[in-house]
Amino acid sequence: MLKLYGFSVSNYYNMVKLALLEKGLPFEEVPFYAGQAPEALVISPRGKVPVLGVEQGFINETSVILEYIEQSQKGTPLLPSDPFERAQVLALAKEIELYIELPGRACYPQAFFGMTLPDAIKEKTKTELLLGIASLGRHGKFSPYVAGDSLSVADLYFLYSVPLACAVAKKLFDIDLLAELPAAKALLERLEQNPNVQRIAADKEAAMPAFMAMVASKK
Repeated sequence: MLKLYGFSVSNYYNMVKLALLEKGLPFEEVPFYAGQAPEALVISPRGKVPVLGVEQGFINETSVILEYIEQSQKGTPLLPSDPFERAQVLALAKEIELYIELPGRACYPQAFFGMTLPDAIKEKTKTELLLGIASLGRHGKFSPYVAGDSLSVADLYFLYSVPLACAVAKKLFDIDLLAELPAAKALLERLEQNPNVQRIAADKEAAMPAFMAMVASKK
């Protein structure tokens, strides 16, 4: 059986978890905070989550895990078979990660954990988020899903990256990132009604107190 290593507060962990659930695959969740301890680095070379445990060993990096699942497992496809359409989905997912998720993440310490960041970091995040959302508006189809008429890997990145970036933009800059993308807002609302998404949200909420306690202990 597949084993998913990580924790329910991680957005990248939840991307993989939703893929497994949507494909109807049996898997075991293994609580794993990673880090730089030698035993953790055996599982995750950079000490990050998620990690997928398979018969042959461990697979790390979310995008690689998702492609492995798609290539090796049955269930509802999350990537098109046509090479061009597949490339479009993967490009959208990568754009969301590089130009929305990562810039937003730079300001998580202030937006979510009460820390204070230098103005230069916040201004860089603001600029990059606006550019990233503009790119998503140009490339995304939202008809009704990010890349077209069916749920794909791009939607996993969208669902678990864009709301966090929106929260950063609203808290730090008083900006509604999706103000000009009503179809994107509608998609988020629709995805939130998905039973598997609701299950993941409930698991995240249940895990949050322990996660925040862990974060507080490291300050």
